[in-house]
Amino acid sequence: MEENGRLDGVMKLEHQQLLLSIARDAIFQTLEKKVPAIGKLPAELMEERATFVTLTIGGRLRGCIGMLEVCRPLAEDVAANACAAAFEDPRFDSLTKKEFEKLEIHISVLSPPEELTFSSEEDVLRQIRPGIDGLILQEGFRRGTFLPSVWEELPEKELFWAHLKLKAGLPTDYWSSTLRVFRYTTEYFPL
Repeated sequence: MEENGRLDGVMKLEHQQLLLSIARDAIFQTLEKKVPAIGKLPAELMEERATFVTLTIGGRLRGCIGMLEVCRPLAEDVAANACAAAFEDPRFDSLTKKEFEKLEIHISVLSPPEELTFSSEEDVLRQIRPGIDGLILQEGFRRGTFLPSVWEELPEKELFWAHLKLKAGLPTDYWSSTLRVFRYTTEYFPL
């Protein structure tokens, strides 16, 4: 059953391939010192969505940048995040032309975040769904997120949660009644 460019809630393969092509082309155009341009696209790719673009080379992380809030059309968000992951991720030097040839691109399209209601840290851990949930942890101005794909590296709830605290700039044993936790899912491709 097709609905709004999706088959049973999953983005059409042709749209996934188009987004991957947009990401690759945006990086290539930037390497060539040209301004990336996006042509006419299907309406589904112009809906406002939040995305992350993850770059790897030989299975190793090479950059990952994204948005948690919806702020622009899906195709534009993918192009902007692809360039940011390639050239602005503070953990890496800017991508080179030589690296571009070996680059693998993965796109995560985020669902709207859902705030969790909980009474304790144990309650938070009970609600987390390993392998499914991405999490946003927020305490005042401190915030960190892990995409659902991070479960592959940190498969235990307690480990995932502790590392997320560190990413948000908090100690692993931190707990407060003002802590906010949101979960989201992603459509991740290519697999």
